[in-house]
Amino acid sequence: MKASSRSFYTERKPPNRKGGRKARLAKHQQNSFPLVEKGMANYTQKPDVARVCVITCGAIAHEIVDIIDANALEHIALTCLPAKLHNTPEKIVPAMERAIKQAKNAGFETIFCGYADCGTGGALDRLLEKENVARLPGAHCYAFFSGVDTFIRNSDKDMRAFFLTDFLARHFDKLTWKPLGLEEHPELLDDYFGAYEKIVFLSQKPDATLLKKAEEIAKRLGLAFEHRQTGYGDLPAALSNT
Repeated sequence: MKASSRSFYTERKPPNRKGGRKARLAKHQQNSFPLVEKGMANYTQKPDVARVCVITCGAIAHEIVDIIDANALEHIALTCLPAKLHNTPEKIVPAMERAIKQAKNAGFETIFCGYADCGTGGALDRLLEKENVARLPGAHCYAFFSGVDTFIRNSDKDMRAFFLTDFLARHFDKLTWKPLGLEEHPELLDDYFGAYEKIVFLSQKPDATLLKKAEEIAKRLGLAFEHRQTGYGDLPAALSNT
């Protein structure tokens, strides 16, 4: 598909609680969540000067959709950058810059960045300051899911922790194990994870299957395991204040 600067949107319907989270997400699936990957911004609401365009990471898109539905935040139009940018944080800022430009061209006057710093070393903040765009609190999703204050308080005991969220646990093989080459070269395990002492699983939703998967990941890595049911942390308040 040829890249384009055109903007597309999917009209959102009132939340349907009968089908649960899966059903609420189904209406977005025809467009998927890597919505800017090929240069075509795709918004869950029609671009409008009265709405806020939230440009977020695909890794937290499901959680943001849940929060929008649960709190009837109908002023938010969501679009996403690919979750795989987690592996190449140096690409986040150029991708965000393009997405902000697309949102402005589409007609949004207010834009919010659904990222923390996320490994950009302050480069994202420099871009957002120039563009007059606010972002989520904290250095990364582990901080705002934990609650930034709580994350800071735990920083000493978590110095050697490898963090998982619901998304990262669910897609560990695709986003971590295989890209690091560990499927073919398990002898590299200690090179990558030897400095860690534990897995900390920050779960957003109670899910026994996913909890078991996180425990198995810790066992595979030879690390201790700790589970913290954080919910959405600081995320709902940040979105409600946009």
